[in-house]
This record gives sequence, structure tokens and C-alpha cells, in this order.
Amino acid sequence: MAPLAELIRPRTIDDVVGQDHLVGPDGPLRKMAESGQLRSMIFWGPAGTGKTTLARILSETAGFAVETISAVSSGVKDLRDVIARAQSRLGERGVRTVLFIDEVHRFNKSQQDLLLPVTESGEIVLIGATTENPYFEVNAALISRTTQWRVRPLADEAIRTLLERGATARGGSVEPDAMHALVATADGDGRSALTTLDVAFALVGTREPRVVSVADVAAARDGRVHHQSADSHYDQISAFIKSVRGSDPDAAILWLNALLDAGESARFIARRLVILASEDIGLADPMGLVLAESAARAVEFVGLPEGRLTLAHATIALCLMEKSNSVTIALGRASEALRNGTSLHVPAPVRDAHYASASALGHGVGYQYPHDYPSGWVEQQYLPDDATGLPYYEPTDHGREAVMAHVWRERRAESPQGNQGSPVE
Repeated sequence: MAPLAELIRPRTIDDVVGQDHLVGPDGPLRKMAESGQLRSMIFWGPAGTGKTTLARILSETAGFAVETISAVSSGVKDLRDVIARAQSRLGERGVRTVLFIDEVHRFNKSQQDLLLPVTESGEIVLIGATTENPYFEVNAALISRTTQWRVRPLADEAIRTLLERGATARGGSVEPDAMHALVATADGDGRSALTTLDVAFALVGTREPRVVSVADVAAARDGRVHHQSADSHYDQISAFIKSVRGSDPDAAILWLNALLDAGESARFIARRLVILASEDIGLADPMGLVLAESAARAVEFVGLPEGRLTLAHATIALCLMEKSNSVTIALGRASEALRNGTSLHVPAPVRDAHYASASALGHGVGYQYPHDYPSGWVEQQYLPDDATGLPYYEPTDHGREAVMAHVWRERRAESPQGNQGSPVE
């Protein structure tokens, strides 16, 4: 019996869920595929989000043949064979080939040297897939010859759609609480959700009616499942974040343990802490974001159960840090000003002055380079003339922000004729 994830794998571009920004009605990749104008590209995003499926469907929609290799297990000979078949296919039948390379960031230099000429000539269209950020992990030669597209974690509604398709394919259904548990523990990974559902249906066996219960889902996950209702689950997440925001380490650790014991994804909790570090700690302690991001990477590296220590470490540290929401407020005020139509007319001195005719247009004329001044700062206009809703940023007197803001305020208290001095010769 085929695994459920394979059994309901999307067959057409309209079957794809959760990636509307790429293949929805106005999605750029849909337009490229339907016009037969595929170009080399790299998909990057978490596991179980449909990167392989997208590559196959786009290729078939565009009328291309598909060859698939893994950068981990395929060697130079495999690549030479693929190139030869693609060239023969193009010459004999006029059919172009998409070469799909999984884990493309693992591609070695010898393979790249073979591939680059045929992608440049158009004999092969490369579609790579990676869970890593290609700008950091993929060779610059490949980056320059491809466009990069972010494949997003599947939203809850997309996961639910996949699970409903899976239940239909297995001739059964899923209780509402069990569906919530499956969605809540998926963490944006459609394949993982379908794998859990498949195991749950296996546990249902010959029982009639074929309805998956919360107990079946819990058993399929070795007991690691949300036992609370949907409402209490989200209430506990809210309580956790608000406890950290409110600097209460005891409450935060309690809710952290409750969430982890109920099967909440460690990755999800780590992401929430990264968001909180900017939203609620901000400039009061700029190291909050560094610590939260490091914790998120550590959780990915060590996994559970050891990752609980990392999450507890980060949670308590973030509780103890000073809090400031000045970044959140500044972002909101600037966004509101833009929505209300504030001017975006860039003052002439700070316009781009790098091209030949810029100075003739007045661009960059009068710009004062801050590093030419003793204090590293000089007063000049950066905002549009009629910018509205000012000030956007108003510092608090909390933590490190107070120290940074003190220097910032002192600079702005100086007049152009004050102590900032003349440019350094």
C-alpha cells in the first residue's frame, strides 16, 4: 500500500495547496509554467512543503521532460548521463528537460562545472531544492544563474485540506479534536501530518466506523499530542508569551513545560521567542534577538528532549531582560503614515548619485558624509519634506535603550553650529 503522502500527491497545478504566492491564480510560477517559459530556479523552505512536487508539476505543465537526481547520492557520471539524455531529447524531439536536484546545496564543484554550460545554453532548466538559505549555502555560480523562490511552511488551513484528502483516500474521517491535534503538531510540514494520519488509520484497523480519534493520533505520535482543546491550546501559548513579556520566569517555565508535554513543536516555540525578542524586548536589550535566534538554531541542531534545556534557557533569559516595544510602535507609526499617503519624495542630497548624470539632476548635491565629522554624525534632512505622523520612533528609558538614546538625544540637541565640528580634512 502506497504511503498516504504519495497517494494524494498533487497531480496538477490546481491541486497544490499552501503556496498561492507562487502558483495561485496570479502566481509568477504558474504564469511561467502555463506559458512554457520555465527558467532555472531554486526552491528553498522547510521539509514537507512540496518542493519536489512543485518542480514536477511546473515541468509537466510547461511541457518539459523531468530528470531527478540527488546532490547527496549522485556523482559526475549520473550527471553526464542526464545531460546526454536531455541533449538527445532536445535534438530528436524538440523537448526540453528540467533537471530537478534535491539538496542542491550539497552539489560539489565537479558537478557544477558540468552543469553550468548546459544551463546557460538553455539545453537544461535547473530546478534545485534545499532546506537551507541558498544565499548562504549554494555556490555563487549557481545563485547567479537561477532565481530563488521561498516555499513557505503550510498554514493550518492548507494542512487541514491535505488531511481531509488523506482521510477520504483511506475511506474514513477524522474527529474534530483529532483534526486539531494533527494540524497543531504538523508545524507546517504536510508530509509529517499525512504520515501521522496514515499511522492513525493503521491503528483504527478494521474498526467501524473508520474514524480517527484523538487517542489514535496520540498513539501514532507515541503520546506526544496536544491533549487540550483548541481553545486551551492557544490560551496556553498566549499565557506563555505574555508571561515572558511580563518578566515572570516562573509562569513562563510552567507554560513552556505544559506546551512541550502536550506535544507542541519546539520549533514553533522557538519562532515565537524570536518574534517576542524584537516585539517586546527590542532595544532595551538588543542581545535578546541574538539569544533567541541562537536558541532557535540550537533547537534545530539538538532536537528534543535536550532542546527543552535550550528553550528554558532562552525563556528565563528573555524574562529577565528589560522590555521595550519602541520598535513595534515605530514600525506601526511608519506603516500608518505610508497608508495615509505621506510623501515619498526623496530629498535631493540623499538621492542616489552613483550614475553619470545624477549630479546634473541635483542628486546627491549637498550630501554631508557623516564619517567626515569628528562625532561621526551631522545634521541633515533624510525625511521627505511633508512626512506625516512624526516622530515614528520614540525611545524608552529601559535598559540598553536608555544608554543608546541618551547619546542619540545629545546629538540632536546640538545645532549645526554646535559641537559637531567641521568636516575632517
